[in-house]
Amino acid sequence: MVWKPNVTVAAIVERDGRFLLVEENTSQGVRLNQPAGHLESGETLIGAIKREVLEETAYIFEPKFTTGIQLWTKGPNDTTFLRVVFTGIVGQFFEERQLDTGIIQTVWLTPKEIMNAKHKLRSPLVLSCVTDYLSGHIFPLSVIRP
Repeated sequence: MVWKPNVTVAAIVERDGRFLLVEENTSQGVRLNQPAGHLESGETLIGAIKREVLEETAYIFEPKFTTGIQLWTKGPNDTTFLRVVFTGIVGQFFEERQLDTGIIQTVWLTPKEIMNAKHKLRSPLVLSCVTDYLSGHIFPLSVIRP
């Protein structure tokens, strides 16, 4: 058997000191997450994050930087995720667009509100992404090669 991590992308979007998150139904109940999802066959990482943000939030997303690459496994026999995190800006909002299956709504939270909701986060990566961003972990998109 060949071991492979699941490749995912996530978006850090800050506006007026608040971060764009999604409230979603999961097998563990309702959780908060960045707009995020799996890389699909034939997609670039940039294409994947643009698609995921649109599907989950109804916003057009323009990535400007990457904030890092994370490797996470919930437990010894669980799936390992390789997560590439982008930061950028959201543009046009499509109010009538239906959000992806499982997404309840989008929310804009302050870092303090995210910290206070720690028990509702989809994974510890949600808070660590925000912390990395606020700590200045910003890298040019040129480090991502198609």
